Amino acid sequence: MYWIASYPAVRRHFLILHPSAFILSSRHWIKSHPSLQSTILFVHVPNILTGLRLVLAVVFFGMLSWYQYEGRGDPWLLNIAFVIYVIALATDFFDGYLARKWKVEGAFGRIVDPFVDKILVLGSFIFFAGKNFTIPEGTQRVAHTITGVTPAMVVIMLARELLVTSLRGASEDSGQNFGAAFSGKLKMVFQSVTILIILIYVNYYNTLQDYIAARYFRDFCIWATVIITLASGLLYIQRGISLYKKPSPPPTIESEASAPDLSQQESA
Repeated sequence: MYWIASYPAVRRHFLILHPSAFILSSRHWIKSHPSLQSTILFVHVPNILTGLRLVLAVVFFGMLSWYQYEGRGDPWLLNIAFVIYVIALATDFFDGYLARKWKVEGAFGRIVDPFVDKILVLGSFIFFAGKNFTIPEGTQRVAHTITGVTPAMVVIMLARELLVTSLRGASEDSGQNFGAAFSGKLKMVFQSVTILIILIYVNYYNTLQDYIAARYFRDFCIWATVIITLASGLLYIQRGISLYKKPSPPPTIESEASAPDLSQQESA
């Protein structure tokens, strides 16, 4: 087998015809390089945590969809949902922390991590404004949500996320860096804390409804979240406008050399 390894072309055709030999040789080569094993582990752990958070989001939404106030589902569903959301927040912290510490940030994390965060947060507020959390108001035929979240608030949050995503995509396409700002991280913290407070308020509503301070505190967290969401969106808009006003960098010699000749292509 030594002569096969000596000729790259022969080795390439041999591995195509015998893929099992490629797998065995790759495993042997990885085992003989311990540093490569640790690198592969470092790359996969943050991605596994991100994927786990997506699974937790599905379970979390399952709990919220099955629960109905004074209907089906026991209050213990919200207790489980509370624990699941806390675990999801922990995975959100550790996947980013480990990726930065081990310097293994990749395309998967940059795309999937914010996607899961938006699904988890926006999905929670959509459920909170839905029919599963509505209660009658007095003797009138009027209902409101026990969570204190209205559809208009959800529209504001959704509009902000869509706008920032559009700005980020347009900026990165033009070569401009449009990473997360402090206002976006602060917004995420307020949204997550508000979600946990709403879960506690709904689960212990029969006890907390006698304390008006509990409702005021819930409403304060919700409106603070909405205001911070709006302010964060305005700051991102201002940032996007400033980036668009910057002149695009001049093309380098390498980029001009690698650019295709459009005149020859059109004539062809």
